[in-house]
Amino acid sequence: MKKIFILTGEASGDKLASKVIGNLKKLNANIEYLSVGGENLKKLGIESIYDLKEITYLGFTSVILNIFKIKKKINQTVQAVENFKPDILFTVDSPDFTLRVAEQVKKNNPEIKTIHYVAPQVWVWREGRLKKIKKYIDHMLLLFNFEKSYFEKENMSHEFVGHPLLESNVESAIDLNQILKKDKALISIFAGSRKSEIDVLTPILLNFIKLMNKKYQDFTFVFHSTKEYSDLILSYIKKTNLDNCEVISDNKIKKHILQKSIFAVSKSGTVSLEICNAKIPSIILYKMGLINFLLIKMLVKTKFANIINIAAKEEIIPELLQSNCNSKNIFNFVSNFLDNPKKMEEQLTKIKIILKNFKTNNPSSALAANALNKYL
Repeated sequence: MKKIFILTGEASGDKLASKVIGNLKKLNANIEYLSVGGENLKKLGIESIYDLKEITYLGFTSVILNIFKIKKKINQTVQAVENFKPDILFTVDSPDFTLRVAEQVKKNNPEIKTIHYVAPQVWVWREGRLKKIKKYIDHMLLLFNFEKSYFEKENMSHEFVGHPLLESNVESAIDLNQILKKDKALISIFAGSRKSEIDVLTPILLNFIKLMNKKYQDFTFVFHSTKEYSDLILSYIKKTNLDNCEVISDNKIKKHILQKSIFAVSKSGTVSLEICNAKIPSIILYKMGLINFLLIKMLVKTKFANIINIAAKEEIIPELLQSNCNSKNIFNFVSNFLDNPKKMEEQLTKIKIILKNFKTNNPSSALAANALNKYL
């Protein structure tokens, strides 16, 4: 029986990996799996050697402060991979963790095939690292077509498979009124998938909701969370007197709620693509420690944080970063969109053009699954 070790570093990677492995299980039932994964891989019956939250550190300073813990986790993971003796080490996103493991595994076990999914953002910073990465990654699966030129330049094996979060899936209907019990328009809120992000953004977002409630009385604000952090978000809500906030962690329900929403306020990241694909107008937020921000500002070579804006070379989706990420600014931008439906339509029209270049003819997760199966 063939073996694959799946290595993710955070909730979004777990979600991406589960889509691919779900397709691979249909192609090839004769595979044994082990992982560092989360709730989505667990639903596929795949064991994780430890909890994902043990390795989700955000920002340079957090990484530096936890450097010995991270090094220990890298060594533990390398040992687990080598003990499992997989045919393929399938690493997904989180390059600062997953690729460090892959490098060590490849050095000790050159016969193990290494396939990485979600290329490091060399178009944002540190393009030169590809020279090193190609020595220990056998094949790179790309989410975006424009990334190909960087890998062609280094003559590195790669394949454009598109983004699985842009796939269209037909799902059974869910009666949201039974869940929310309120006949109000929905605004989706995404405070992040890491504790550090949630702790920073949730208080800001709750103050934004208070401002919204002063102007509007017809909205329910739904926080999209992982099961792991839904109680944390609820604890913040309970400290307020807000009665029009809900927290949802079930993936299918979250998807339906997003599709029924009239607007979304989201932390910058992968989820922004899901929002765009659902044709929901939005703004994005991000806030980190000052030292982290100054370091990133020195290193990055793109003007924008959001992938849609980067591809478009213009700010289609407003980005409220750092000091601009405050409740008053969020309120001003959201209310301006809601009071000007034409502005929302213009945003969605521009996004549709960008997304067209991100999509493949065949489902992305199926293409990625085929790539893995070819290496077995």
